[in-house]
Amino acid sequence: MLNYHKADFQASYGLSSQLPESDRPEFVFSGRSNVGKSSLINKLCNRKNLARVSATPGKTATINFYTIDTAYFVDLPGYGYAKVSNADRKRWDDLINSYFDAPRNRYLLVQLLDSRHDPSADDLQMLEYLHYRDIPFAVVLTKADKLKKSQMEATVQHFQQICAPYGCRSVILTSSEKGTGIPELQALFEERLAQEGEADGV
Repeated sequence: MLNYHKADFQASYGLSSQLPESDRPEFVFSGRSNVGKSSLINKLCNRKNLARVSATPGKTATINFYTIDTAYFVDLPGYGYAKVSNADRKRWDDLINSYFDAPRNRYLLVQLLDSRHDPSADDLQMLEYLHYRDIPFAVVLTKADKLKKSQMEATVQHFQQICAPYGCRSVILTSSEKGTGIPELQALFEERLAQEGEADGV
């Protein structure tokens, strides 16, 4: 079991050549700018400021690594912010592609989507990318606290239908405000660690 209290920010990397050696399991977080990746990471580790929440969309143009006990959380730069220049967008593409091109111990990617809206064109492009590259992923729906209780089950089913064709493993409704879905996501991480451990004969 991962000890989420043993959590530290390691470093931000703006170039693929800087990325640390992949010497442990990596859980990757992807999503558009301001979808709530930093808030989710903070909630998973029960820390207020482990991941810095930026008020400026498109601010995070680096891959951020966090050491979580014996694993890494890898926070990819947010995508889909219109005011980013073409040069910045190309750097984002190069950074993401080089991260996924490298042979790393990726156990699961967590794709964040806003539970209140259908996936954007950028979200769908990311789902296609994950499917094309055969990257195992689960979808985490953020901002569940903004939904009515009566909407929750239908929302999950709706996103399951949208995401299934891309190879999505599960859809979890979360709220970083209230902690909804956090135990389920942690359980999914443990499941992946156990599966990969068995595959490695550990």
